[in-house]
This record gives sequence, C-alpha cells and structure tokens, in this order.
Amino acid sequence: MNCKPKSLALVIVVTLLSNVQVNAQDLTVLPVVASKHGDTKEKVELGKKLYFDPRLSATGTVSCNSCHNLMEGGDDGRATSMGVDGLTGPRNAPTVWNSAFQASQFWDGRSATLEEQAKGPMVADVEMGMLGHDQVISRIKDIPGYISEFEAEFGKGDGVTIENAVDAIAAFERTLITPNSGLDRYLAGDKFAMSDGQVRGMDLFESSGCTECHFGPAMNGWRPGSDAEFTEFPRFVESPFVQQFDLAADLGRSSATGDDADEHHFKTPTLRNITLTAPYFHNGRVSSLAEAIQLMASTQLDVEFTSEEVADLTAFMEALEGEFPNLSLPRLPSRSGESVIHASVKARPSDQG
Repeated sequence: MNCKPKSLALVIVVTLLSNVQVNAQDLTVLPVVASKHGDTKEKVELGKKLYFDPRLSATGTVSCNSCHNLMEGGDDGRATSMGVDGLTGPRNAPTVWNSAFQASQFWDGRSATLEEQAKGPMVADVEMGMLGHDQVISRIKDIPGYISEFEAEFGKGDGVTIENAVDAIAAFERTLITPNSGLDRYLAGDKFAMSDGQVRGMDLFESSGCTECHFGPAMNGWRPGSDAEFTEFPRFVESPFVQQFDLAADLGRSSATGDDADEHHFKTPTLRNITLTAPYFHNGRVSSLAEAIQLMASTQLDVEFTSEEVADLTAFMEALEGEFPNLSLPRLPSRSGESVIHASVKARPSDQG
C-alpha cells in the first residue's frame, strides 16, 4: 500500500435554506469531512491508539492526548504544556480539533502536514522525550498487538515504520472535526441559530478588520488548497499589552526559517471552539477571552472596543463552538506479563509549539 501523504480531498456538505440572507461575507461553513484516500476505518483506529498511548514517550507518561486533550478543547488548559519529567516548553499547545483545516502546523508553521507534525513531539525533550524515531519504533515493535495491526494495514515485513505510524495518527486527527456550530447553521440559512448579540458581534468582527486574518471555514485564513500564511504579531508594538504580556519575546517563524523577515510572524490560529482553549496566544499568558479580544484590538487593529462591543464579540465567539464527535477510548495492546517501559532516555532538543 502506498502510504505517502496525498493531497487533501475535502468533502463539503452544506445544506442551504432558500431565500434567507445573512450578513457574513468572509466566513464559511466548516467542512464535515477531511479524510484522504486511504484513511480506512482500521487505519483511523490504529492512529487513535497511537494518539492515546503514553508508551510512545520516554517515561511512559505522556501521549499526544496529554497536551491535546480530546475530552476538552483539544489543548491542555496550561500556559505551556508539561512533558516528561515535569519539563515545560515555551509555547502554548494549539488545539488539535479541526487541525486538518490549516496549511501548516505549530505556531511557527515549521511542519506543512499533520504527518510531519506528529513526528516532532515524540523526540522533543520537553514533550515525549524519545531519543529518536528509531526508539519510538522499537517501543512499538515490543508490543505484538501493534505489529499485527501495522502489518494488517501496511503489509507484512517492514510495516512498522515511523512514516506509517504518523500516517495513522494523521488519519485519526482528520476525523477530529466540530461542525454545525451556531455560526455554521446561521451561514447555512438558519437566521435563528445566533442571538442578536452574536450577530452584532459577527458584524463587528467583519467591519473592524478581524477577517483580514481570521477568514475561511476554520477562521484561520485557510481555504482548500491555499498556501500557509503568517501574520505579524504584535503589529502595533506600542500597545501596552505588548509589555504586559511579553508578546515580543518570541521571534516566531524566524526561529524556524532563520529569516529575519519572519520575525514575530505566527500562523493565524483557528477561532473554532475558542471559548474552550484558554489561556490564549503563543505564550499562554492571557487567561480570559474578553482580555484576548481587547489585546487583539490594540495590538493588531490599533483600536479600543467598548465594553458592549467586547460583550458582543465574546458572544459571537460562543457561536463558534461546534458539535464534537462521540469518541470511545481505545483498548491499547500490551505485551503479556512484561512492561515495555525501561530506564529513562536522553532526549532531543525542544520541538514544542
């Protein structure tokens, strides 16, 4: 089986009610499917097991779900995540919900695909802490049940590879979609799907310039087939919020590219389910959504919203919470009578965020 990443094939299912007009111009209904050709039920289930398995970390304590908790907002509610041995990294964990609908991964966009992104945390010292991907695969091969599942999906012989492991994880992550929010229903024609305050907030969101960056179905500047784009943050460095929340300390994308022109540029994060992913921003320093709205107005638009406008924008953000799929926890395969976790290993440099 050819297991190389294929181009994203989106199936967009949208039902429009006739003769109903809405005001939104830059916002789009969230797609309900993001699967690729080859994302079989069995591959998705294998990817789910790997996603939830802490044995892919050096200490057997950290899984993908540790920092991207699917039982909540797809993040971990911390300013920065805690990995093996209690270590923490420099950046806030982005949500994994709807992560298929973006053209790059991590805050600095250093990974172009979900598959590539999944490799990073495994060998980051402040995250899962494995010495190398060969050690990850060795750990998987120590578990007979995994060998059987990899061979069933990818073929016998050399089926257990890091490429196949992240292919499966990405296939599972492409199922993590939250459609049918109040905004989606409103955009599809249900004029009662959002309150008056939420509609006012949406209109202000567009008229004030927020959709310069936060447009499209995931409200992160992504559209099917689009290239990754990065936004300068903070834009207005004289804003008092810059010093208050230490927003200029992180050089952003330039740390990944080495290009000075990329300094303080970051991937635009999705606003879908934003009410569930506090604290906010790349350093996780802002604890409330209302304050995050004021900060963005000041640092990106050079305006100040009134308390009534903040209330309307906050109400609009509540209309971005979608419907979460029902997920059952997987049963992980084990090696009978013997642990696969042994002594701690030395880890590679940080790859968080």
